[in-house]
Amino acid sequence: MPDKTDSSPRPTRKLRWLIPALLLLAWLIVGGITGPFAGKLASVASNDSSSFLPASAESTQVQNLLADFQDTDEIPGIVIAERSGGITPGDLEFLRTTTSEVAGQPGFGPAVSPPIPSQDGQAAQVFVPIDSAGEPADTVEILRDKLADAPDGLTVAVTGPAGQVADLGEAFAGIDGLLLLVAGTVVILILIVVYRSPILPFVVLISAVFALGLASGLVYFLTKQGVLDLNGQSQGILFILVFGAATDYALLLVSRYREELIATEDKYAALRQAWRATIEPVAASAGTVIAGVLCLMLSDLNSNKSLGPVAAIGILASFLASMTFLPAALALLGRTAFWPLRPRYAPQTSADSGATHRLWKRIADTVASKPRAIWAGTLILLLIGAAFAPTFKADGIASTDFFMGSVESVEGAEIQARHFDAGSGTPTYVIADQGAGTAVLDAVRATDGVAGAELITEGSAPMVRDGKVAVTATLTDNAESLAAQDTVADIRSAVGQVPNANALVGGTTAIDLDTRETSIHDRNLIIPIVLIVVFLVLVALLRSVLAPAILLATTVLSFATTLGVAALLFNGPFGFPGADPVVPLFAFVFLVALGIDYNIFLMTRVREEALRHGTRIGMIRGLTATGGVITSAGVVLAATFAALAVIPLLFLVQVAFLVAFGVLVDTLIVRTLLVPALTLDIGRKIWWPSALAKREEEDTTPESVLERA
Repeated sequence: MPDKTDSSPRPTRKLRWLIPALLLLAWLIVGGITGPFAGKLASVASNDSSSFLPASAESTQVQNLLADFQDTDEIPGIVIAERSGGITPGDLEFLRTTTSEVAGQPGFGPAVSPPIPSQDGQAAQVFVPIDSAGEPADTVEILRDKLADAPDGLTVAVTGPAGQVADLGEAFAGIDGLLLLVAGTVVILILIVVYRSPILPFVVLISAVFALGLASGLVYFLTKQGVLDLNGQSQGILFILVFGAATDYALLLVSRYREELIATEDKYAALRQAWRATIEPVAASAGTVIAGVLCLMLSDLNSNKSLGPVAAIGILASFLASMTFLPAALALLGRTAFWPLRPRYAPQTSADSGATHRLWKRIADTVASKPRAIWAGTLILLLIGAAFAPTFKADGIASTDFFMGSVESVEGAEIQARHFDAGSGTPTYVIADQGAGTAVLDAVRATDGVAGAELITEGSAPMVRDGKVAVTATLTDNAESLAAQDTVADIRSAVGQVPNANALVGGTTAIDLDTRETSIHDRNLIIPIVLIVVFLVLVALLRSVLAPAILLATTVLSFATTLGVAALLFNGPFGFPGADPVVPLFAFVFLVALGIDYNIFLMTRVREEALRHGTRIGMIRGLTATGGVITSAGVVLAATFAALAVIPLLFLVQVAFLVAFGVLVDTLIVRTLLVPALTLDIGRKIWWPSALAKREEEDTTPESVLERA
């Protein structure tokens, strides 16, 4: 049927489809160039925790000074073997022969230790240095393969820092394939339910894929140039963030486009109006998230610092794809995109009046009928959950607790702890001035938790480099445990009291301790800054002070509620040993930045309606029109973040739960009930100090119009 509303000349009509077609072509070119980099990010990622610390960290300084005393490019791999009936001569020969074969081979150190039997005779260990400059995870796998043909009854495992690096690499190996598959499947299934169309979900998914390709290409290039430090956790969060954000922005645009198609017959005019109405809240949302995640650049940990720009690039790519590729595709498809439920041109039907959103009209009317009771009840419910937030344990966990389920490095560490000083093979180092070397050695030996300590020697005399000597200490506890970190803290305190020693303590355990303490510092610094930044963005967007303050307060409350519920589950049925200090930091940054999105989507629409109809009617119409799409967006984002749980690492599982649960709280409770009820109860003063706060309410309901007539 000819478009009766379109009287533009034929050249203009041709231009209207030509520009979208060119945009699609441009994205196909961009996707073809950048898409393959999504599968290459793992090749430039590093999971070595020592590289994440700042140069000012004590353990980093020791790592640099140790280069004068030994080869610091090697990390210890520990082959641990156990036989319940006692280690046999054949077992020792197998260990000696197998480990000797790899000495001096690519990726391995020039020599390995001989098998060292335990005092109880039931275990033996071999120290195998692994070159950290290459691919230590691959090197460890070679060693594990060679040890796979152990004699019957002999349990053999590769543990130590090198074993842990290998197991971390294996855990992150699912990011490129499994994580993307799960996230993509979840998004498709939810969108099919939301749109009840076989076409539109795939258009939205393609938009997210293009966004991921663009983000991956940029991150790969910047990491390759040394501008960013990428690790597995940042890579996983990038993938999920892009899928979730791109889908959220798409849902908002598509929902508004559908409304406009009902009110406007011409598909191009409808899209133009939908794009103009959507660009401001989506840009504000993207800007808020970008501003929030960039606060992570204030972190002293390179792993946190790099996540800021990585996540910001992901959000920017999502915004560009959703606001360019998706509109171009919708312009060409028109109403066909919604097949088989194509929106019919019916200008007499108002989308925000409730005719097309009956459920949300009923919810909006219910909230409007008794707002004070609803916000008070909702507030009490959220405060009950928030009351348990202080019980959330985020003081750090042992490195051996990083993994979900059983992995070889953890099993090996448990065997080693049963038969040896658990810290053997992974020493703690102390660098001190030459004149205080003996006193420092005595202080280390006298520290509880130290099994033994010696000066590094050269011949029969202490090795001296630039007036410094080095002490190597073996701890009684597993070097990757919290107890070992406490011992390192005690060593630092002890050697710090030695006069004129200028002692520094480092090593694997010290790196873990410094990482934990730096994470706590980052958490306490960054969280308040994120709040200030997000508040300023909201003030600029809503042209108000009171509304942003309320929105931010409700979002923080939902975070506290999420933390409280998580504490009950993590400490109880989930049985988690605790959490890394960075877990609540990441959860807070993403929940505040992403959770505030839904309030932005709602309140920008409410402000638009309030300018025409007053705050009360504006809230009812705004909640009616946006309720369904925001709820869908929240469910999609929660589901995509939940997909992080397929990576078997405690950190990602906890972040996945916190963000997914928190987004649902924000979407289903805060944005649906609490914020609308508070806005309705406060009334026009919610916009203080803008002029809208002084405008008289105008009742534009049909009943009022008839009365005035």
